[in-house]
Amino acid sequence: MPTTASSTNSRTIPSQTAGAERKGRAVAREFPLERVRNIGIAAHIDAGKTTATERILFYTGRTHSLGEVHEGTATMDWMEEEQQRGITITAAATTARWDDHVINIIDTPGHVDFTVEVERSLRVLDGVVAVFCAVAAVQPQSETVWRQADKYRVPRLAFVNKMDRIGADFLKAVQSMRDRLGANAVPIQLPIGAEDSFEGVIDLVEQRAIIYQDVLGSDYEVGEIPEDYREQAAEYRLHLIEALADVDDQLLEKYLAEEPISTEEIKQAIRQGTVASMIVPVVCGSAYRNTGVQPLLDAVVAYLPSPLDRGNTVGRHPKTLEPIERAPSDDAPFSGLAFKVMNDPRMNQKLTYVRIYSGTLSKGMQVLNAAKDQKTNVGRVLRMHANKPEDLADARTGEIVAVVGLRDVATGDTLCDLRDPIAFENITFPEPVISMSVEPRSRADEEKLSTALARLRDEDPTFRVRYDEETGQTVISGMGELHLEIIVNRLLREFNVGARVGTPEVSYREALGKAARGEGRFVRQTGGKGQYGHCVLELEPLGEDHAGGFEFVDGTIGGVIPREYMRSIEAGVIEAAENGVLAGYPLVDFRATVVDGSYHEVDSSEIAFKVAGSMGLQDAARRSGVKLMEPIMKVEVVTPRDYLGDVIGDLNQRRARINAMNPSPGDTETIMAFVPLAEMFGYATALRSSSQGRATYTMEPARYQEVPASIREELLAKR
Repeated sequence: MPTTASSTNSRTIPSQTAGAERKGRAVAREFPLERVRNIGIAAHIDAGKTTATERILFYTGRTHSLGEVHEGTATMDWMEEEQQRGITITAAATTARWDDHVINIIDTPGHVDFTVEVERSLRVLDGVVAVFCAVAAVQPQSETVWRQADKYRVPRLAFVNKMDRIGADFLKAVQSMRDRLGANAVPIQLPIGAEDSFEGVIDLVEQRAIIYQDVLGSDYEVGEIPEDYREQAAEYRLHLIEALADVDDQLLEKYLAEEPISTEEIKQAIRQGTVASMIVPVVCGSAYRNTGVQPLLDAVVAYLPSPLDRGNTVGRHPKTLEPIERAPSDDAPFSGLAFKVMNDPRMNQKLTYVRIYSGTLSKGMQVLNAAKDQKTNVGRVLRMHANKPEDLADARTGEIVAVVGLRDVATGDTLCDLRDPIAFENITFPEPVISMSVEPRSRADEEKLSTALARLRDEDPTFRVRYDEETGQTVISGMGELHLEIIVNRLLREFNVGARVGTPEVSYREALGKAARGEGRFVRQTGGKGQYGHCVLELEPLGEDHAGGFEFVDGTIGGVIPREYMRSIEAGVIEAAENGVLAGYPLVDFRATVVDGSYHEVDSSEIAFKVAGSMGLQDAARRSGVKLMEPIMKVEVVTPRDYLGDVIGDLNQRRARINAMNPSPGDTETIMAFVPLAEMFGYATALRSSSQGRATYTMEPARYQEVPASIREELLAKR
C-alpha cells in the first residue's frame, strides 16, 4: 500500500544570527562545509525561474506564502520595475535550509539585456539549476546561460518546468538539451502524465512514484510506480545505469557482470558525474502548480557540489603574479570575490556582494582590495533575503554575503587578508551595443544626474557613461532597448532626477583594415622649458577571440624611450582610440606596439608623450584604412506557419541572413537569423502586426561586422 507523506523535509529557519557574538567571540560554524550548496537558478526569460525559487522558499519554510510573478508579489522580484513588468532584472540572493543542508540561492534574470547578472553570478556559484520550459525546451537565452556555465565550469542540474502546459513533452525537452547544448542530459525522473493530467513524478533512482494530492503541493503520496508506467520506468532506469557506467568504474564492472546495483551506488555515481560535469541529471515538475519542487530540492542537496567538492581556488600574488591556491577552509587566510555592487534605496547604502572562498570575514575587519592595492574597512556584514538584510557578526568559507562600508570596490575585485594577498581572475563583460543621450531638465538636476549615473555605473559593468564634447551631451550605453529604458526609469523614480532622453542609437565601432605604422611627434618651444615627445607605433588588428580588446606592447630596444614614458604613450593611445579616427566611434580590437622614438633630457614629459601616443595612433590608423563596424544580433522568431512568409519577408527587408528554420511545437516555425541591430528598432510592433500578435522573438548580441558601403556613406555624412 502507498504511504502518505507531506513536505516533512522542510525546515523553518530560525534566526541565523542568534547568539552570533558572545563576549566578543563568534559561535562555531552551524553547518559543516560539505552541507553547504551555493546554487543559481538560471534560464531563458519566462521559463519559470523566479516561480521555482518562490516555491523553494515556501517549502523550506523561508517564506510562509506563495508569491506570484504575474501578481507582482514574488519575494525575489523586489524592485518596482520587476514587479510592474513581471520579469527579473537584477540577481537576488537568499538562503534556505533543506534536509540539514544550507542552500545559498541566487535567482538570475532571463532577459538577454541583463546577461551581466548571470555572468557575475555564475562566476561565484558552485552549481546551477537550469530551468527549461517543457513546451519550448531549449531557447536562445538557455544557450547563452549554458555557455556561461561552461566558461566557469559550473556543474548543472536540469529542471523541466511547466509540465502542466499544453504541448508539454519531457523527453523532447531532454533531447533538445542534447541536440542544442551538447549536454549529456540523463533523466533521473519521469513525469506521471502531462498537460492537464500531470500529477507527479517517477523517481528512477528510488524506483518510486510521487503523486501530489493538494493544490499547495504540501501533501504528496509516495508509493509504487503505476502499472502503466512500469515498463517505461524500467527502460529509463537502465538508460540511467548505462550512462553512469561511463562515470564510475566499479558500477561499470557490476553492470557488465549483471550484479545488483544498490540505490546508494547509483546516487554516488550521479553525484560523481554531476560534480565532474560529465552528466546533467534531469528532473521535472510544474512550479506554478506546486508539483515536483521537493524532489528538486532533494536532487540539489544530493547531487550538486559543496565548496569542498569544487576544491582549492586558484589565484595569483597581486605583485609577483606567482600562482597561489586557497583551500576552502575557515582556518585559511580570508579571501573573497566582490561579484556585485548595488545601491540599496531602502537602506540608502552601497552593498557589495562577496563570495567567501576561504577564511572568515568579520564586522569591523580591515581587508585588502588586491585589484587596487588598497586597504578598506568592513562595516556591516549582511545575509540578504532578496532586499531584506540580516546582520551577521561574521561570515565563513562558502557563504555569500553583502558588505556595507567597502570603499572603491568594483565588480570583480578580490578582497583578501592583509598579510596573505591573493588576486583571483577578474570577470569579463560584453561591450554595450546601443546608446542614447540624456540631459538634465534643469540646473538643479545636473548634480543629481551625475551622481545617479555614477551609482548606476558602479552597479552595472555593461552600463557606460561618456560625455560627447561635440554635442555637449551625456551619452549612456547599454545592452539593449529594455536595458536603457529601465535605467532611465530608475533615474526618474529611484533617484528622482528630471531628465530628457534622446532616441536609442546603435553603438558602432571602428576597426583597422590592415596592419600599419604611424608616427607621433609633439614638439613645443616657448622660450623656456619646452615639450618633446616622439614615438613610432605599429598597429595590427586582433582576431575575433579578442573582441572588444586592446593590447599595448613596448617593442623598443636600446632605451630610445625611457620606460617611465610608456604608460603615458599607452594613455594617449587609449584616449585617441576611444574618440575614434573615422567617425568618432571607438576604435577596437587592435594591438599597438611602440617600435621606435626619441626623447629630450630636458623637454620630455609625460604629457608630451601622451600627446605623441595619441598622434601616432591617429596617423597609423588612417594609413591602415579604418572600417566601420556594426553590431549583428542573433534573432530567433517563433511564428505560426500561416504567417511564415510575411515574417521572412520582413526580416529580409531588414538585411537579415536567415540561418535556419525548424519546426516547433504547436504548428509553429522557429526562424534563426542574424540581423544588424540598426534594423531591429521597432521590430516588436512590426512582428505583432504581421502575425496578428501571435509571433514572438528574442535577440542577443552575436558579433560585429563591417557596414555595407552604401550605409557607411550615409553614416559618415551624418557624423
